[in-house]
Amino acid sequence: MSNQKDFNWDDFGTKGFGEGYSKDKRAEMEALYAGTLNEITEKEVIKGTVVGINDKDVIINIGFKSDGLVPRTEFRDLPDLKIGDEVELFIEEQENALGQLVLSRKKARMVRAWSDIEDALEHDNVIEGLVKRRTKGGLIVDIYGVEAFLPGSQIDVKPIRDFDIYVGKKMEVKVVKINHTNDNVVVSHKVLIEKDLEKQKAEILNNLEKGQVLEGVIKNMTNFGVFIDLGGVDGLLHITDISWGRINHPEEVLNLDDKVQIVVLDFDDDKKRISLGMKQLTAHPWDALSADLEVGSRVKGKIVNVADYGAFLELAPGVEGLIHVSEMSWSQHLRNPADFVKVGDEIEAVVLTLDKEERKMSLGIKQLTEDPWTKGDMAAKYAVGTKHTGVVRNLTNFGLFLELEEGIDGLVHVSDLSWTKKIKHPSEFVKVGDELEVAVLELDVDNRRLALGHKQLEENPWDTFENVFPVGSDHKCTVVSKNDKGAVLELPYGLEGFATTKNLEKADGTSVEVGESIEFKVTEFSKDDKRIVLSHTATFREEAKPAAAPKKAKKKEDAPASSAPAEKSTLGDLDALAELKEKMEGGKK
Repeated sequence: MSNQKDFNWDDFGTKGFGEGYSKDKRAEMEALYAGTLNEITEKEVIKGTVVGINDKDVIINIGFKSDGLVPRTEFRDLPDLKIGDEVELFIEEQENALGQLVLSRKKARMVRAWSDIEDALEHDNVIEGLVKRRTKGGLIVDIYGVEAFLPGSQIDVKPIRDFDIYVGKKMEVKVVKINHTNDNVVVSHKVLIEKDLEKQKAEILNNLEKGQVLEGVIKNMTNFGVFIDLGGVDGLLHITDISWGRINHPEEVLNLDDKVQIVVLDFDDDKKRISLGMKQLTAHPWDALSADLEVGSRVKGKIVNVADYGAFLELAPGVEGLIHVSEMSWSQHLRNPADFVKVGDEIEAVVLTLDKEERKMSLGIKQLTEDPWTKGDMAAKYAVGTKHTGVVRNLTNFGLFLELEEGIDGLVHVSDLSWTKKIKHPSEFVKVGDELEVAVLELDVDNRRLALGHKQLEENPWDTFENVFPVGSDHKCTVVSKNDKGAVLELPYGLEGFATTKNLEKADGTSVEVGESIEFKVTEFSKDDKRIVLSHTATFREEAKPAAAPKKAKKKEDAPASSAPAEKSTLGDLDALAELKEKMEGGKK
């Protein structure tokens, strides 16, 4: 008990932690304690050590007065995490309401990621990312845990048509743009390829020469040709240089992304335009033609083109011959080649000309059949006087061409169309396409000339008219038209006559007018010229004696001028004339 009394409670008692130290001692102790702790700042990334792991949390020591807890879910990417491992963490708060240190590894990774991304942009670093998914216009790539956008145009130097093939694969990229406002990052894979291609491109261009064979990839196709990537350098393979044969579009024989062998045909001084060829890598098909092929040979092929002037027959890819329209039919009237052949037809033809050096040949179809002018029965079939029916093919000022059969044409002169009508142009009588019956007037097989006549199918009525309209005979005529020189008259049987102006005077001094029917006297008759001249004045003036017919019209002695004998000599012809008149009048109707 005495010992308890001897204890000095005042010396032992304290009012607070550290009060038993002197000021110097306390300062010394605080310095020692502070030296064991780190100074930390909120919202920054620091390193910590794992000191404990349980089902929910990972206990981290950062050298602070207390340890921090981080959800274990934030370490899912580190399945082998163990005590003693060092990790980066983001300080959310030094102390929360419970006095605990709040840390986040997720935010630490994000901050570190943005730092690395900015550093990559500044120093042009290459980053490996994982393509997560496809999006509109490109791909989403995970770099350091940040989703970056890779535009479709920045995936490769060549156009990419299928983005899905990259999803789930790793890809090296470079950061090309950072937008801090919306935390958007744009990356490119194309720039990596372009750098590699620059060296390759320079090497290709330096060594480029005509005739050089290269390998390339088809990157684009058009209707006029194909663009081929030669390794950073593009060249054009024109459609005509793809194949020796005809093709309408490159897609008939090539596909996008195909690797092809091509040869350099030409390039400009700057080597910006490079012309390529593919067919030149194979021998020209003309060189493989049979030695037996010569003029007169029969060949088979397919029509590959039809033009206005003819058609092209392909004997083999790259070997074509022209069939001119004039060699398609023996007919002299050129028609459209499409009337004979069409694209895709497989036909036979005869070689007419052949030039293997120039690689040209002309062909004919009509030569497969016999020339109608050389047939043995030609002379007998179209002998002078034979009658035929043909089709009017062409009209000219001097006549018309009549096709009697394919290859056999004849000329009908305008003067051989009618005995009685004065036809100035054949269009007054027929039109193209009409059928016309004719008689052969002349045949010249050697010169392939055939003269035809239509009026020769009937007897010459002027032989009879010579007796019906003798000089001095009177006839009732109608004035059809008038001009300064005189009037055209319509005579019986549809004939035309002429009266000079002074011979139109009537007995009362007036002149016969158009449409008036009145008596006229024949003053001149020419059978050969088919001309009848008349006078009304001569019918009442006895002193106006009729003129004699021209001598050239007389082949026999003229009949007496009186009308009575003329009537007697023509009685036998009246029926024929009446019939002729009916035909002529019927034709007018």
